[in-house]
Formats: sequence, structure tokens, C-alpha cells
Amino acid sequence: MVDKDTYPAVLSSVRDRNGKVHDYTAGVADLKTGKKVPVDGQVRAGSNTKPFTAVLVLQLVGEGKVGLDAPVEKYLPGLVRGEGIDGRKITVRQLLQQTSGLPNYSEYIGDHYEKDRHTYLQPRELLDLALAHKSRFAPGTDWEYSNTNYLLAGLIVEKVTGRPLSEEMTRRVIRPAGLRHTYFPDVGEEGIREAHPQGYRATKPNGPLKDITVMEPSWAWAAGQLVSTPSDLSRFFTVLFDGKLLKQEQLDQMRKTVKTTGMWPGARYGLGVVSTPLSCGGLVWGHGGDIAGYETRGGVTDDGRAVTVAVTANPPSGPRGQGPADVLSLVDTALCK
Repeated sequence: MVDKDTYPAVLSSVRDRNGKVHDYTAGVADLKTGKKVPVDGQVRAGSNTKPFTAVLVLQLVGEGKVGLDAPVEKYLPGLVRGEGIDGRKITVRQLLQQTSGLPNYSEYIGDHYEKDRHTYLQPRELLDLALAHKSRFAPGTDWEYSNTNYLLAGLIVEKVTGRPLSEEMTRRVIRPAGLRHTYFPDVGEEGIREAHPQGYRATKPNGPLKDITVMEPSWAWAAGQLVSTPSDLSRFFTVLFDGKLLKQEQLDQMRKTVKTTGMWPGARYGLGVVSTPLSCGGLVWGHGGDIAGYETRGGVTDDGRAVTVAVTANPPSGPRGQGPADVLSLVDTALCK
């Protein structure tokens, strides 16, 4: 992947059936200095944040504080309104399942990779951007990936608990799962706290890579703001599907999937998680994340094997959520070969 596909760095963490973890790196952490890639270094986890947010919501469902099939209106009264958009007709389940029809705010926030990358954006600002556009389809009638769904899920968590999303995520998910190198960045925190490879982005197809490690991640919030490591992400999905973060009823709901469009072949979406078929049979359960400078893919199998792969560059365009096929191929190789 480094030699042929020219990624600056690749990091991976593989957990076998017995729980033994092997961490691998290739490439360099910094193209200017040639610095060595830190083993299990921190990366921006992007949309792997979504299953963390989904866990929070489903924990509240299990506590009887949120109804999975209750309308969004019940928790955010009068907030979700727009052309063809009505919070009274969209359920919490549809948010987590990406079947709400809500437009994706991240398509309208400007150049957050370049001139606007240091601009702090509040969740309500992001929501306003989405609600200024018409609904994609009637709730529950189709599927489309939209960060707005998880923006609203995060707002529901804050409204119901009366506490900041970052605090609840740390208290309810990160600490119980034993994730020692995962955190939700503070307001205005643009760097990455621990040892990490630099993240790069091509400004045009086949163009030079630009270091984009330092950035304001607030635009991703509940949909993609987390920083983590490959081994922490593998551990999270292992602990989650072992039933240690959710009651069985809510975990069963999370694993009920629907067909997707615009993702990779065979991908099906549950409540904040994606199932992907393996070449050797069975499924890998995870999510994946794409954010400035970093791409991550991986998950856990039903028999307890797990892998997370992170690369430190992403292209300027391509199908939403798909990512380079070679990253997915490496996940499959790690689990099947």
C-alpha cells in the first residue's frame, strides 16, 4: 500500500480469536522528516464516531429515556423543520439507520479542508445548513448517508441527559470500553494529543499531498470528531459486540441492517454499524471513517477476530463513504488469509 498505492503511512491492528493483538506499521509518519510511524498511533477516526453516538442513544433507549421509534419531535420540539422535513415524522431509529431523508449538512459547509479548516462551527449552525435544503425522500422510504442524522442524535443525547455529548461519550462508552487512547477533542482543540502520523490530502486528483493534520474538527461533531488508535477501535467493536456496552435487546436492534446505496459492495447499515461480507464467508461488523488526512476501515467478526486499518491520506473526490478498495481489501486479507 505504501510502495504501490503511495500512502505516506499505513497502521493496522489485528486481534485473533484468542484476543492476542498484533500491531503493524509501514511508511513514514512525516513526509518532510521521514519520521518513523508510531506503532498504534492516534488518528482522526472520522465516522467511526457514529457507532459511539449510536451506543449512547441505545443506552438511553435501554434506560427507558428515549423511544427508538418515537419521533425526533419528542426530544427536540419544533427544531427539525424544512422543505419536506418534519421532526414529527422522523423517528430516532431512522436517524441511526440513515433512512430519515435529511440532507447532509457537510455538503454545504464550504471548504473545511482549506480556507475554512480553522473555523469553529456549532452543532446548531450545522443543522441550519441542512434544513435550508429540501428532504431527499420521505422518512423510511429509502436510504442515504447523511451526517445530519448523527448531528441530531448527538443533540438528543445532550437534551435527554442534560450534559455535553463529549462528557457522556467519555463516561458511558470510552471509559467502560477501556479505550485508553480515544478521546473527543475539546472545543478549539485542533491538534492530536499523543504520538501520531501526519495526515495528508491531495488537493486534486494525482496532485501533491498537503499536510492537513492540524484542523478544527467541530464540523464533524457527533458524526465524526473522535480521535483514536487502530487497536482502540478494534477493542471498541469487540467490546460492543460482546454485549458489554448495550443490553441484548438494544444490541439486537443495532444489528438489524438495511441495504445501502453509495457504500462499498455488500455493505448493509444497522443502527450506527455496517456489516460487510468477507471473501472467506461471514461478516465483519464495524463502520469506517473518512476525514481530512485519514481513512480507517475494519471491525469484528462473530467469532471474535478484529482488525482496523488506517491510512494517512485521502483523495479529493470519489463515491461518498466508499474509500479506496485497497484499504477494504487489506481488512479482508487480515481476517481471511
